[in-house]
Amino acid sequence: MAFSSADDGAGFESVESTDLVGLVEAQLTRAIVEGRLAPGSRIVEADIARRMGVSRAPVREAARRLERQGVLVAKPRHGFAVRTISVQEIDDLFEVRISLELTSVELACRKADDAGLARLRALVDAMVRDAPTQPQHVRIATDLAFHTLICELSGNAHLHRIFSNTQTEMQMIIALIDAVYDDPETMANTHYPIVSAIESRNADASRQAMREHLDDAWQRVRALFVQQHGSVSPTGSPSTPTLMQGPAR
Repeated sequence: MAFSSADDGAGFESVESTDLVGLVEAQLTRAIVEGRLAPGSRIVEADIARRMGVSRAPVREAARRLERQGVLVAKPRHGFAVRTISVQEIDDLFEVRISLELTSVELACRKADDAGLARLRALVDAMVRDAPTQPQHVRIATDLAFHTLICELSGNAHLHRIFSNTQTEMQMIIALIDAVYDDPETMANTHYPIVSAIESRNADASRQAMREHLDDAWQRVRALFVQQHGSVSPTGSPSTPTLMQGPAR
C-alpha cells in the first residue's frame, strides 16, 4: 500500500521540538499501532516530513530506529515499509515474552516493595476505570506500562532493558489483543489476578496468573490473525501454538 501525499489518512501532526527524531518516531509508532499505516505500507519520507513540518533527516533516523526495533523493514531502492507479521512471528514473540514475564513476575514477588505494589494496583484500577472512555492507543500504552512496571519491580535492570527493547513490537500485538475484546473493561480486569498474586508474594501463583493471562492473549491474537489472513500447517489444517511450559516447581 503506497503512502502518497494525496493520502492524509495517517493524520500526522506538525512537530516542533529539539527532540525531533523521538517525536517523529512516536508519531510513526502510533500510526502503525493504530493501523493507520497498515503492514506493507511504504514510509515515504518526503510526504511524512512535509506533513510534520520537519526535514527528511529526522524522519529517516526515526525509520532507522523502528527498523532496529523490528517494526519497519528496509526495501532496497524503495526506503522503508511497515513490517508484515506472520503467525510464526506472533508465536516467536509470545514465546520470548512469556519467558521474560514469568521471570519478572517471580522476581517481583521477592523484590518489590510495598510502594511499588501500590503503584501496580493503582495502575490496574485506573485501567479498569478509564477503559470505557480511553482511545485505543492510550489503552495499549497503559497495558504495556503495567507489564513494564512488573519488569521494573523485578529489580533486574538487564531484564527490564531487554523487555523495553521489544515494546514497539508488543504494542502492535497488544493492538490485536485489544481488538479481540468487545468490552475494553473486561480486558483491563484480566490484570487483577496478577496483581493479587504478586501482593501475596506467592511466586507460583504469580507465574500461573501471568501464564494464563498471556496464553489467553496469545490464542486470541492467533485466532484473530488466522481469521483475517489465513494460515495453515503443512498438513492443511490451522496450526495451533505449542504453549511454553515453565520449569517444574
